[in-house]
Amino acid sequence: MDIRTARPDELPLLQDIERAAGSCFRDIGMPEIADDDPLPLDELARYQRAATALVADDGTGTPVAYLLAEPVDGNLHIEQVSVHPRHAHRRIGRALIDHLATLGAAPALTLTTFAEVPWNAPYYARCGFRVLPDDALTPGLRAIRHREAAHGLERWPRVCMRKEIAHRT
Repeated sequence: MDIRTARPDELPLLQDIERAAGSCFRDIGMPEIADDDPLPLDELARYQRAATALVADDGTGTPVAYLLAEPVDGNLHIEQVSVHPRHAHRRIGRALIDHLATLGAAPALTLTTFAEVPWNAPYYARCGFRVLPDDALTPGLRAIRHREAAHGLERWPRVCMRKEIAHRT
């Protein structure tokens, strides 16, 4: 498995991966999430140009998973991690997260996620993330939560999580 920055011509594949990965939400009674459109190509291109659209390819050069991140309040905020279901349970998501942690000099990784979906908050806790109490949210994280609520995601319990990055000296 090779992890690298997404190429511009791969952005439609990221949309396909997100659609496939999202279908799992249908099985747990969250069809609205399964049916939600993936990020538009112009938004994916913004991450790609910033070199924070990472892909894991299957060794043939074809992406099977991706991660999007951006700086938020001095940390790297993970906007999206999607693994195609045919490649699930192989630690690919964790490898993408671990790779992100090696980029830049951010003190931590942050993300927002569903609290009760097994492959969301419980998974990220196993990856070393901890839930942030509401009074510990930075202004940027509060703004992200507000946007998510406006998008209807607050229908299900959500949390912000943080993982400290151990930097080598």
